[in-house]
Amino acid sequence: MAVLHVVQLGHPVLRRKAELVPAAAIADPFFQKFIDDMIETMDYLDGVGLAGNQVAQPLRIAVVRFPGLDDDGGDETLSNPVVFINPVMAVLDETSEEGWEGCLSLGPLRGMVPRRRAVGVDYLDRQGRPRRVELQGFAARIVQHEFDHLDGVVFADRMTSLATLGFESEFARNHSGPEDQSGTASDEWPTPDTQ
Repeated sequence: MAVLHVVQLGHPVLRRKAELVPAAAIADPFFQKFIDDMIETMDYLDGVGLAGNQVAQPLRIAVVRFPGLDDDGGDETLSNPVVFINPVMAVLDETSEEGWEGCLSLGPLRGMVPRRRAVGVDYLDRQGRPRRVELQGFAARIVQHEFDHLDGVVFADRMTSLATLGFESEFARNHSGPEDQSGTASDEWPTPDTQ
């Protein structure tokens, strides 16, 4: 496996809509190695998710490692890492919640981003089998973030206010606790797992 180069904001591929992965290509050894390389890259960089666009391959694929989910589960269970090929997402709960997000393609920047509370995802797994999963909370946030990449969207585009956009190191130096810019406590300190 290899650690791939993660492109940074400003690279045009991050603003490009990714293309569907042909079903016949999924079993190709080169594509399977690409999946392994994406997982290796995500883990090496301590991320929780990585999309094809982020490694300069505008293909509709994302890999995710959900916190709290066991690795190496059985075939019929959701286990880490999860490979989403050609995902289609539906909102299951219209309620919007704000939470801190970061991104491997935006370096040490963090910001408060509104996301839907629960989503359902239809996708193909790395064997090309159709799957469906329903996610809520932080897990739903991760997939919304990664699937945004597949449409050329970064988390800063979703922010309702840029007042919370900042560098992780500055938040750590200049805030005594997990507070947002208005001084109200937030659920998480602005140093979540990078997505």
